[in-house]
Amino acid sequence: MNYIKHLTAFFDRIIPDSELNPTHVSLYMALFHAWNINRFINPISITRDEMMRISKICSKATYHKCMRDLNDKKLIKYEPSYNPYRGSLVLLFDFSEDKKPSFKKDTTYKKISQVDEQVVNKQKTSNKTSSEPASEQALVSSINYINNTNNVNIKKNENIKASEQKNVNQNESNLKDEPSKQKKLREKNKGFQEPTLEEVKAFFKEKQYPEIEGQKFFNYFSSIGWLVGGKTPMANWNAAAQNWMLNATVFNQTENANSNRAKHLNTSTDKDYAEPL
Repeated sequence: MNYIKHLTAFFDRIIPDSELNPTHVSLYMALFHAWNINRFINPISITRDEMMRISKICSKATYHKCMRDLNDKKLIKYEPSYNPYRGSLVLLFDFSEDKKPSFKKDTTYKKISQVDEQVVNKQKTSNKTSSEPASEQALVSSINYINNTNNVNIKKNENIKASEQKNVNQNESNLKDEPSKQKKLREKNKGFQEPTLEEVKAFFKEKQYPEIEGQKFFNYFSSIGWLVGGKTPMANWNAAAQNWMLNATVFNQTENANSNRAKHLNTSTDKDYAEPL
């Protein structure tokens, strides 16, 4: 038995049948697998659990429905066994000797052939006799259609590449213009004057804060162009400095609390382990 011809004929039978779904095909392939192991000798003995496991069918109702449909479509002959200790019998028909199936025509060739134009030569030439037809028909080669299609695809690819290159150039332009944008933001608020390091230190000293905090404040905002949040130009550096002091106070308190908490874990030689930490 030629199993390639058999499977080809099987699929040729089920393709036009809209009542058969992938579950039917899966079950039939499981039966074909068992038939192949039995060296294509009919009938074969099967069990429901094994066929459901191979065909990946999880529902018993679906299994029995598909088996009945395959039997009704005369793709198999199913003889169920109602004895739980005896397997059911299935007879698979040999489709390898069937008439060669008619394959579906190539839609690509059909589409190209429909584009072929007929050119009619309506003028009589001098070497034609009166018995010859007055006109001739010539087919334009379909390769012209293929070439036109290729040209359209080439133009599309060129447009896509041009668009990608445009995006790359735009990104590079944005990167180059980034410093100028920050400069424009600084110039937007013309009333603001950048303080000097001495002015900042004096302000922090006046507020009874260490000068080192003033230097940190000056270095930080100088590095980002005196922008709040890296975007908005600073309007009043005194207010920003006061916020810096408040945040520094909270940060120092949190740091001291964490350091003191860590010291509770330190032990000494006279540690009383009966006391909780």
